[in-house]
Amino acid sequence: MDILEKLNWRYAVKKFDPTKKLNEAQLERVLEATRLSASSYGLQPYKVIVVKDPAVREALKAVSWNQPQITDASHLVIFARYDELKDAHVNNYIDRIAGARNLQRNELEGFENVMKGTVSRLSEDAAAVWTSKQAYLALGTLLTASAVEGIDACPMEGFDAAAYDEILGLKGKNLRTVVVAAIGFRAEEDGMQHAKKVRKPLEDFVELV
Repeated sequence: MDILEKLNWRYAVKKFDPTKKLNEAQLERVLEATRLSASSYGLQPYKVIVVKDPAVREALKAVSWNQPQITDASHLVIFARYDELKDAHVNNYIDRIAGARNLQRNELEGFENVMKGTVSRLSEDAAAVWTSKQAYLALGTLLTASAVEGIDACPMEGFDAAAYDEILGLKGKNLRTVVVAAIGFRAEEDGMQHAKKVRKPLEDFVELV
């Protein structure tokens, strides 16, 4: 597997083949890779929601400018940030660290206090920006992992986030929709798959200091 070849292969699919579905093993690998994504402190202040229900996806399509990827892709993956970061998020994370690394919880007190201090100093707007950035890191991992696995994807921002929250019942779960990714397999008639990828040349993209 050559990752550059895979990244050149991938593109934001405009038309998915609705007859082709990820099997459970493929879906699990993509989601596991996404779970392992980089995250500030490792806190992961967001949730990943996989929508399979056709009726729910039809409702979401209606508030997504009727883009066909919403319903035609094998799965719809939604990244939702926590609207309010609470001490409980940090407490649960510290508990997981202690358990995974066989540590006493009090050994992590300094790290815990740093995280809680950072979170408590964020304004509502700053917290929304920070948690959204963490979700986008995970989105990038999902797109790359999908390409490596030979699975197509389309990241999407063209939707009514408040309507998504309402349809999915996220408000009562302290969650707000950030970004969406449709994953599946490209349709043969999607002409964009044959278009040459266009990016800045490396000498313009990278500056060495």
